[in-house]
Amino acid sequence: MRALPVLLAALLTLVGCAAGAQTPDRVTVFAAASLTETFTELGERFEAEHGIAVDFNFAGSSALAQQINNGAPADVFASASPVNMDQVAAGVVDPVVFATNRLQIVVPAGNPGGVTGLTDFADPDLVLAACQERVPCGRGASAVFAEAGVEPALDTLEPDVKAVLTKVRLGEVDAGLVYRTDVLAADGDEVVGVDFPEAGAALNDYPVAALSAAPNTDGAKLFVEFVLSRQDVFTDAGFGSP
Repeated sequence: MRALPVLLAALLTLVGCAAGAQTPDRVTVFAAASLTETFTELGERFEAEHGIAVDFNFAGSSALAQQINNGAPADVFASASPVNMDQVAAGVVDPVVFATNRLQIVVPAGNPGGVTGLTDFADPDLVLAACQERVPCGRGASAVFAEAGVEPALDTLEPDVKAVLTKVRLGEVDAGLVYRTDVLAADGDEVVGVDFPEAGAALNDYPVAALSAAPNTDGAKLFVEFVLSRQDVFTDAGFGSP
């Protein structure tokens, strides 16, 4: 009986250690919204090959960086721009660019607004959408408008490319600016992509990294290595090589 308090104390210590230990069978990945389709596919492959479940949080890169800085638990961060990767105050481990992307105009099927290029984004009679300036697709939009010498008459600024794409898909706007990979991943019966020559002025680099404070450091490292070894997935989706 005298040994019982000692045994209970030891048990509580073990429970406390277990609660603070890594969870090797699960990885949490924060990824840019434009990576939704490719990372979902990679997550399924990763789980099948390694037996480690992947929890995704897809959003605008700036929102993800802010969430991480506010203490949201994440193991891996994949951003649509090095700018937002650099905003992670807690630190990242050796970010590596794994893909590139470029903007494309997206219009509803049939192109009812008759949009043919960036100059149409100056037409006040059209309803137009782009991303907010704080996210990579918004900074890219500003760059291509400047390259084309266009003062855009934008009606709505969205938090990420998927939100812009949804506006176009639902016919709420005549045109928007998203990544070409988002157009390729969308239903071709609902939206159409329109290329424009100034797109090269805003090529996006996509870096991925494990977070310095990752709850599952081993799993984070393994997932990053997996992403870097599956270039075919990004090529098939329309991304460019780093």
